[in-house]
Amino acid sequence: MPDRVFKPLKLLAQDAGDLQVISAALQDAVGKIGDIRFEQKARRLTLSFNRYCWECGGGRRVRAAVQFGSVERVEARRLRSDAPDAVVELLSIGFEPAEEPPGGTAVLTFAGGGEMRVMVECLDVLMADVSEPWPTRRRPRHED
Repeated sequence: MPDRVFKPLKLLAQDAGDLQVISAALQDAVGKIGDIRFEQKARRLTLSFNRYCWECGGGRRVRAAVQFGSVERVEARRLRSDAPDAVVELLSIGFEPAEEPPGGTAVLTFAGGGEMRVMVECLDVLMADVSEPWPTRRRPRHED
């Protein structure tokens, strides 16, 4: 099968439906704990991943970044902040709306039970590919 033409993704989420699209694009993305940065004064959380490029026809990864704006607080569970080279695999990103819209909590779920909860004033999430894809032999697999 010939390679598909790569078109870098640039996605914006301003509601839970939009965030589902970003979650699907980042499913099975891998990164390091050290590639997660929370800038409290700027109210911004940035994560960098090597995402599996499903739309490329498989067998490739691409470097991508996702940034949450209007962040009020970040909580992590079962993620080793003391190990910047520890690898994490993102499974999904969900959204729990607050009682008073438009705020709520974005929930990032990682393999192995890790979780990051990002409390936001409103959903303002940007995801963009920042490299060309490269070949990988490891294809994500999920049990049925």
